Amino acid sequence: MDFEELLKGRVCECGMTHTCAIKHIIIGKDANKKLAPLLEGYKKVLLVADTNTYAACGETIRAQIGDKLEGAKIFERSGLLIPNEEACEELHACLTEETDLIVGVGSGVIQDICKYVTWQAKLPYYIVATAPSMDGYASKSAAMIMGGMKVTYTAHVPDAIIGDIDVLKNAPMDMIRSGYGDILGKFSCLNDWKLSVVVRGEYFCPYVYDLVWEMLQKTKDLGERLQARDPQAIEALMEAIVGVGVAMAFVGNSRPASGSEHHLSHYFEIVSIINNEPYFMHGTDVVYSSIYAQRIRERLLAIDKPVRNTIPSREAWERNIREIYTKVADGVIAQQDRMGWYNEDRYPVYLKKWDEIRAVLSEAPSTETMLGYLNSIGLDIAKFDELYGKKKIDNALKFAKDLKDRYTVLWLYYDLLVSEADV
Repeated sequence: MDFEELLKGRVCECGMTHTCAIKHIIIGKDANKKLAPLLEGYKKVLLVADTNTYAACGETIRAQIGDKLEGAKIFERSGLLIPNEEACEELHACLTEETDLIVGVGSGVIQDICKYVTWQAKLPYYIVATAPSMDGYASKSAAMIMGGMKVTYTAHVPDAIIGDIDVLKNAPMDMIRSGYGDILGKFSCLNDWKLSVVVRGEYFCPYVYDLVWEMLQKTKDLGERLQARDPQAIEALMEAIVGVGVAMAFVGNSRPASGSEHHLSHYFEIVSIINNEPYFMHGTDVVYSSIYAQRIRERLLAIDKPVRNTIPSREAWERNIREIYTKVADGVIAQQDRMGWYNEDRYPVYLKKWDEIRAVLSEAPSTETMLGYLNSIGLDIAKFDELYGKKKIDNALKFAKDLKDRYTVLWLYYDLLVSEADV
């Protein structure tokens, strides 16, 4: 992919001028050895990693920074590092008045912590990727856990993204599977975007849509090669992951890369954290969740004509929200009250536009096709069913939508197929 050309942006037919503030994207063999020239003009660089990511290439990056190194913050955790208030405070404490750049070494969590902290501190940052595990490298969004709730902040993009194939191909296979899963999830989110255009008249950019679709097409059949750690497949996956992030920057939000499958994955993460239960890596949750989102589409496609449904009462909905989200329920309820979507009657739109809605839903790959992609990289939907169980999954399909302010197939499902008796 020609990132230099992509980063020039575009005056688009959609009415927007697409821009991305990233200055450098270097993906390829020996990419980490190209960091030093990018540090010209900086004097005090703080290196940030955790114990695992530092082991992957921290010494190489430290050598590239050389005498510009002000210090290093290496997060040490017995369990998972969580991008929460505690981690941010630890990193903030390492900053000095002279710090002029942070170089993060890691993947999703390190990326989000560095992005959030530098955004608050008004500092630039670089990210040196250690795994092709998620699509947030190039996005403005910082996915944080604040007050126990998943909160996505619109922050800023890194000034540079570096992905060394020799490092990326040696990442844990679970992380490679996660990155592949995150890209496969674009089948679902792109379909949700088109659905929202029909139902709610949401802004849509054909150029950005096609950009993400092209990267998805280049990646979808790489499962077996990724399992074999084929360098060219790893490079293609990393390019897709970063390219999708640029697409998000182009529209200023995560709509081109996040829909019902991400809302479901956020649900599983938040509820599991609340209850101290295990959960899958982000991209793995995303692609498993996309299977359930597709099953919903197929149920809706079986409806010849929508029938007005009596949705659950406010009392029943709020009772479930409080039971499921416990200590963060007030935030979920407040968000939905601000949106006011539960007070809208969308049935007349569904009735009028049902043929258009069905046409959009039919564009998404079938459940069988999606399961084939999963199997190609060694992912088994039975493990998802086993970990979360029927009740948690059913609740996710009904109430994951409430975590976000975005219309997806989960709202269509709730409006037409969920009744008081179901909650």
